[in-house]
Amino acid sequence: MALSQDRKKALKTIGHKLNPIVIVAGNGLTENVLMEINRALEDHELIKVKFSVGDRELKNELIAQVVKSTRSTLVQGIGNIALLLREAKKPDPKKSNLLR
Repeated sequence: MALSQDRKKALKTIGHKLNPIVIVAGNGLTENVLMEINRALEDHELIKVKFSVGDRELKNELIAQVVKSTRSTLVQGIGNIALLLREAKKPDPKKSNLLR
């Protein structure tokens, strides 16, 4: 999904105060990590994922793999943090970072 510059700016503003929900570390992108990212996206719609893998190229590959596997959109990547968006069909106002 292509995001307009205004939409990206608004999402970055929301994402700035968020903490990473999932951390991808030494074991890489396992099935359980992907399931947790999917669950978090379904609940919160906009999440931060931290990649502690050391290598920049590997980190970029893992981010691309996460975006493809979860059918999400990369809003922003800074350092080891990726801000991901996947809007829910029926968002829960108590959990959604977009509706708070």
